[in-house]
Amino acid sequence: MSKPGSAEGQAHTGTKRFISGVVEGFYGRPWTMEQRTELFKREQKWGLNAYLYAPKDDYKHRMYWRDLYSAEEAGQLIALISAAKQHDVEFIYAISPGLDITFSNPKEVAALKRKLDQVRHFGCRSFSLLFDDIETEMCPADKQAFGSFADAQVAITNAVYQHLGDPETFLFCPTDYCAAFCTPNVSQSSYLHTVGEKLLPGIDVLWTGPKVVSHKISVESIEEVSSVLKRAPVIWDNIHANDYDPQRIFLGPFKDRPTELIPKLGGVLTNPNCEFYPNFVAIHTLATWCKATAEGAQRDVEMGDEDQDPCYSPQKALTLALTDWLQEFLSTDQPGGPCRLKKESSDEEPMQMDMGESSYAPGPGENPLYTAEPLSLDDLKLLSDLFHLPYEHGPTARAMLQELDWLKKHSRAAAAETDKTAEWHSRAQQFDDMCDAVVQMFNRLSNAPNRSILYDLYNYICDIKSGVGLARAYVKTLGGQSGPSAQPMNEDPEPWGFRGGLSGEFQRMLPCHGNRDLFRHPPTTVYSIRQYCTEDKLEVQRISREMQSAGESKVPLMMQPPLLCDGLSAGEISPSPQCALVLEDEMGVCGYALALTDAKPAATKIQRAVSESVFKDFPSLVTVQVLPRVTDPSPAKRMIGRLLSSIRSSGSRGVFCELRQNDRRMRDFYAKLGSFKPVQIPGLPGDIFAMGTSL
Repeated sequence: MSKPGSAEGQAHTGTKRFISGVVEGFYGRPWTMEQRTELFKREQKWGLNAYLYAPKDDYKHRMYWRDLYSAEEAGQLIALISAAKQHDVEFIYAISPGLDITFSNPKEVAALKRKLDQVRHFGCRSFSLLFDDIETEMCPADKQAFGSFADAQVAITNAVYQHLGDPETFLFCPTDYCAAFCTPNVSQSSYLHTVGEKLLPGIDVLWTGPKVVSHKISVESIEEVSSVLKRAPVIWDNIHANDYDPQRIFLGPFKDRPTELIPKLGGVLTNPNCEFYPNFVAIHTLATWCKATAEGAQRDVEMGDEDQDPCYSPQKALTLALTDWLQEFLSTDQPGGPCRLKKESSDEEPMQMDMGESSYAPGPGENPLYTAEPLSLDDLKLLSDLFHLPYEHGPTARAMLQELDWLKKHSRAAAAETDKTAEWHSRAQQFDDMCDAVVQMFNRLSNAPNRSILYDLYNYICDIKSGVGLARAYVKTLGGQSGPSAQPMNEDPEPWGFRGGLSGEFQRMLPCHGNRDLFRHPPTTVYSIRQYCTEDKLEVQRISREMQSAGESKVPLMMQPPLLCDGLSAGEISPSPQCALVLEDEMGVCGYALALTDAKPAATKIQRAVSESVFKDFPSLVTVQVLPRVTDPSPAKRMIGRLLSSIRSSGSRGVFCELRQNDRRMRDFYAKLGSFKPVQIPGLPGDIFAMGTSL
């Protein structure tokens, strides 16, 4: 494929191939050198061409980035880079200095160049600078030297790129690497605009999509960010990443990225599960996606009418991957591995082996030798369904949840004769059969010859087997059955009867737990909205101070420029009549919404000059704050809705609010209301931005 484009924002110029492959960019134990070499073999076999070396917990990649590699470490990297070349895989070395680099210090820049020069001497020709997951507050020295954080990053990236001789592949990961991080949005992000305008055109930009872990990545969203960056991004795809949740692993297909994206991107790199061997499906299905043609020709996968994408079927790509993966499961990876699997009858002569005394044949009346059922493709399909993707379960998993939900809701039919009693027992048996299939899959996986894959999966399949066992016993109890299998809990349970340890206890106590569950239950907290009174002044002040203190800024509050609404929250300016509300829960006041129908007195109080044109369109000022314990967004939305209605009744034509750049929580709140949009106010301090809506 071709290169991301010029300053005009063209997607490709035809001078660079489409980057496709794997980024080892997760938090946790890095892969071994042997596993990486195995990865290169797979990439070559499947048609992928790149590997980005960026393990977050490799000391000398991130935390101790200044330190040069020792002779032993150098030897390993030289061998790894050589192995990548042997398999036609581009080795891209990434370094992440953003935790503590001083951009304006020439010694720091020299240290960065020295480190990359060392890696270049190892034979590496492709590089990446990463500034993800770091603090955005610059140190005083950098503030004096650079106009913005983006200016600092771009300056050092350009310098390193030129020092290395303008490498053919050089990737830059911005701090705002997804749409959710952009202030106020992608198209108006000053950070991204600086990157797009000042980053040298030969440098590609990494991007994760709408979110850190993006459910879907649309053509429109890529066209938007490409326009701002003045080049097509390279996707760092976290759809299979699991470093944020030790109880989940993702074995579903690469999906929800239309193949129309291919000509509009510089490439796609998947950042998959921490465990190496279970990434077979993630990488295999990405390779199938990359081979799809934008013209709609059917290539590796025959399409069905049910698929929206004419070039790629996730389900059929998954079947291809699982079919190939099954062969790896069935190959012994250790000397003397398990070999007594039940096989179909065959006319072939058994292989003669001199096993000495270990060749045991049971006599009459003795127990027969244990022989394991061989793993099947259906087992792997079930495994993928149970551990599918971050935003969805597979079909079988969804069916199990739906059946359990129905059985719970209609449990009376199990205890007394009703018109649903027969159906209940029939569906209970179906659920039990599905649970049994999980247990049998576990048994066959546990006996698979390839132990390396099994060990990477073992904790996960043990956990799901236990969880399914609890659900199975619960349904038996509902059906009136007794016995050990129907007693998941009693007064003195075994430890597997209460899941998740301390983390599980915390989660069950939180009101937001399970907010992505298939079956949601309404929140139990009752909120009330009432008119503000003078007795609420101290509570409003307390909430305001608490939320200011919880901000992300390192600058002391006293040194931050004031907001127009500060006087309202502090009680120094009284809100307009009928334009003040408070939100209460069982613990007391937990939020407020205050307004001035005429915002000019607030501007006068802090001696801020505001253009008359702003007051003409947005004469009124509003401030809203809600404590973090209010996890349900709807009460706050109702409160702001009532307040805006009162302001509209006063004759106002528009209202605006001021927020600090680092107040991401309230910024997201206003943005999700849908009606509030960014407002340009000349002379506004740099760390303050405004949003407004017409009434």
